[in-house]
Amino acid sequence: MPATDPDGDGPFRAQADGVRVSVRVQPRASRAQIAGVEDRGDGTAAVKVRVTEAPEGGKANAAVIKLLAKAWGLPKSAMSVVAGSKERNKTVFVAGDPADLMQRLRAWAADRKD
Repeated sequence: MPATDPDGDGPFRAQADGVRVSVRVQPRASRAQIAGVEDRGDGTAAVKVRVTEAPEGGKANAAVIKLLAKAWGLPKSAMSVVAGSKERNKTVFVAGDPADLMQRLRAWAADRKD
């Protein structure tokens, strides 16, 4: 079931200088992958990311940034974890033109719907 979201943007939130993305991370997975967008059950959504790295010394966070940057065709330098750096639920900030980023991220998410 798709996430219910009043803005229809799932895990993405535009702001003046970029986009904030809600992310749910599974560290120490058997393989690194983006498992799509999941409904959290409370009306919000998150991009589900699995990484093989352990959540120690920022290794898992760096792996998340690397994986998302590659999938979205963005430079790693444009992305950073701004909330939840030591938790599974994180907020990743993507710097750039919010309108362009929202268009790209919505298209990416639409390609992953069942």
